[in-house]
Amino acid sequence: MHSNASTVEEYLGELPEERRVAIETVRQVILKNLPKGYEEVMNWGMITYQVPLETYPDTYNKKPLMYAALAAQKNHMAVYLTAIYMNEKASQEFEEAYLATGKRYDVGKSCVRFRELADLPLELIGKSIASLRVSEFVDRVNDARSGRRSRGS
Repeated sequence: MHSNASTVEEYLGELPEERRVAIETVRQVILKNLPKGYEEVMNWGMITYQVPLETYPDTYNKKPLMYAALAAQKNHMAVYLTAIYMNEKASQEFEEAYLATGKRYDVGKSCVRFRELADLPLELIGKSIASLRVSEFVDRVNDARSGRRSRGS
């Protein structure tokens, strides 16, 4: 489900109540844990948490760097955690911590899929969101662009 909503409130208003409640709950976890410097906007048809272009304008596509996102898709909802998947160690630690919760681990290239709120380990999502300040995320992006694989935390 791609949304053409221009504001987060408009996006949330388009959702069926059960999905809206789930997305709003995950959104609150993200906002509570989001380091200063990221902004919440609608981008790519999703609620996006990104590095403003004023902070980092040198992107390959002239769009802000997406740190995380939240979306209701056709068959599931998803939390996109770009930074987790840019770093082998962080990705492995995230997977181990997720599996330790006993919840079904359903991931894509850069997202965690869930059908209902009870399927998502909210504490782990919050911890993951809080894990990188803007400057650290930008450093990882620059390392990736220069061909250096970030293996550290």
